[in-house]
Amino acid sequence: MGAPSFDARELDYELPEQCIAQAPLPERDAARLLCTPRGELSARHAQVRDLPELLAPSLLVLNDTRVMPARLLGQRPSGGRVELLLVERVGPPGVRERWRSLGRANKSLRPGDLLRFGDVGAVIEAEVESCQGRELEVTLQAEGGVEQALASVGRVPLPPYIRRDADSEDARRYQTVYAREQGAVAAPTAGLHFTPELLERIEHAGHRIARVTLHVGPGTFAPLRSDDLADHEMHPERFEVPDATVEAIAAARREGRRVLAVGTTVVRALEAAADPNGAVRAGPASTSIFIYPPYRFRVVEALMTNFHLPRATLLALVMALGGSEAMRGAYREAIDRGYRFYSYGDAMLIGGTP
Repeated sequence: MGAPSFDARELDYELPEQCIAQAPLPERDAARLLCTPRGELSARHAQVRDLPELLAPSLLVLNDTRVMPARLLGQRPSGGRVELLLVERVGPPGVRERWRSLGRANKSLRPGDLLRFGDVGAVIEAEVESCQGRELEVTLQAEGGVEQALASVGRVPLPPYIRRDADSEDARRYQTVYAREQGAVAAPTAGLHFTPELLERIEHAGHRIARVTLHVGPGTFAPLRSDDLADHEMHPERFEVPDATVEAIAAARREGRRVLAVGTTVVRALEAAADPNGAVRAGPASTSIFIYPPYRFRVVEALMTNFHLPRATLLALVMALGGSEAMRGAYREAIDRGYRFYSYGDAMLIGGTP
């Protein structure tokens, strides 16, 4: 039996340009929070800092991936400008590393092309090994190690709808306070709203917290190329579910707590790690799971997430959990009330309240 059909036009909506957040709020947990039950056309308006009191008894699962300084701006020996977005290292770290990446230059890149990033101090030299359109494999080399050089030469890979260059504040704010395992090229943005104090208040209110790691890749944001979502293929992403999280999910089920995913990346990790009966397997793995209506969730019962782009795979996931018509209504409500959208924007809580 083939994959179920779903029309991508269901994911279209009109968003005024002024709704796209271009910078974070001064305080992470001051973001607005639109709360809605699963499958219902109703909404309650709060702030992220209200979560400890808003939530039904819950197990919050966070994604502790850390965003790499993955954007490299440099030049060819001729002086022509070039940009790389590092996606995934192939092989061990060291002075010389091989990376999958996305490239952009004034003139098409070809195998054998030499590139240079950085100037005084840290320098990364690169050679293009293979290319297929914008997708490249490159060898990077730097004295003292590529990882150390990236910390100086690399930039925060802000999404293209943020129409400014990344600054020193983005290096801090486009990262969750609990980020630990480096490997993502984009932040798990629902987690950007949390502060150490808010996490402490959540636990003090009797909720539980667990973690997974899913390294967000650019494939998550790849445009849909067909009106039928069954034709879309997701790029694989690496993830890991710790033994402690598997145990916490089992305990949550015994205690009647909801499993609340903080972000769509957590949904993808937990649902990919579950068997048909909902038992979650611990350990590292890779997934290309694509969640869209209709989908039977095996683990996740509630979701906190930011607002997503039209015709995006992440919006399809949100509709699968919250209901297509209910989510369209919630997005209209958010736009009408001036919510801030996308990575640095406000958030939704779907199915998390009593």
